[in-house]
Amino acid sequence: MFEKPFDFIRQQFGNQNSIPLHEPTFSGNEKKYLAECIDSTFVSSVGVFVDKFEQAVADFVGSNHAIAVVNGTQALFVALKSLGADASCEVLTQSLTFIATANAIHYTGAAPVFLDIDPHTLGLSPVAVKEFLQQQTELRNGQCVNKISGRTIAACLPMHTCGHPCQVEELQVLCAENNIQLIEDAAESLGSRVTTGHTGTLGKVGVFSFNGNKVITTGGGGMMVTDDEELAQKLRHLTTTAKVPHPWEFIHDEIGYNFRLPNINAALGLAQMEQLPLFLKNKQELAKSYREFFAGSEIRYLEEPAGSQSNFWLNTILLPTEEQKEAFLDQANQQGIGARSLWRPMHLLNIYRHYQRDAQITAEQIYRHAVNIPSSVRL
Repeated sequence: MFEKPFDFIRQQFGNQNSIPLHEPTFSGNEKKYLAECIDSTFVSSVGVFVDKFEQAVADFVGSNHAIAVVNGTQALFVALKSLGADASCEVLTQSLTFIATANAIHYTGAAPVFLDIDPHTLGLSPVAVKEFLQQQTELRNGQCVNKISGRTIAACLPMHTCGHPCQVEELQVLCAENNIQLIEDAAESLGSRVTTGHTGTLGKVGVFSFNGNKVITTGGGGMMVTDDEELAQKLRHLTTTAKVPHPWEFIHDEIGYNFRLPNINAALGLAQMEQLPLFLKNKQELAKSYREFFAGSEIRYLEEPAGSQSNFWLNTILLPTEEQKEAFLDQANQQGIGARSLWRPMHLLNIYRHYQRDAQITAEQIYRHAVNIPSSVRL
């Protein structure tokens, strides 16, 4: 039924028998830097590779500060917590997202409020956010408060889905008007940009992930970026067990977290950053091939959002019916082609079903039709 698209996918990846959805590429200085790290004996959270990796990411995205941590989920958690999210608060976010977004909110004690996505970006819809703020909230003593729950809206946490930039500039304006902190879940979008900057740099904090399936990887890891020097110091302090610097004493001035990225992982990340421009160029070329192949087909290719530059972390197609989506996934995986559905929306999971949400019309429609197809960097 889908032999033509399957044959085309195989051609893009050299007609391999098994084609992963997104596998890492190690073609640079990875082994060299890992060996140097081992020889130095500094393989834990202190070492020159951590410093160099942080600086490389900060320079690439155009941020003043970068703080490397063990993974993107904990980066989101610490970012939220550092900006005051707790059990008295709520955080606006999207339901169609990887569960880490919702889990990070839950870890702080805050409650997520799930709002719909934009059909072109698959990210949090500014229209949905504006409607919620106008109808469900009010400003009390300078704080945005949910009239139903009585809780403060502490933050807005959009995600740049599959690497496509959401309408973050519009969300930035809405947050400023309503005294809400903007935190970007940019886990999937290293290399993606909007008119005013790189994803992750428009909010108070931006978070990137370096899991094994991302554009670049450290095996596991994450990064927080911010232009706020005081906040950067706080984020670094919290993720280093809140230890007060001292030559030999162990003094901790608050409850902190052992979340810093090991030097050995940073060595891998630094080598990957050196190749990032090549990886992004390659992914743009793959996206162009997919776009041209699916043009005029009943299968719709999800285009790059207007006015932005996507890293095309994962390429997405939309099947005409839910039945065709399931058939595509079944047949692709039987033939060794790594294809997957988008995440089940959070409001459809039992663990998050009881939280406040809007109608989720677009999120549910996209979920019923969308498939991610192989998107690895091809060498």
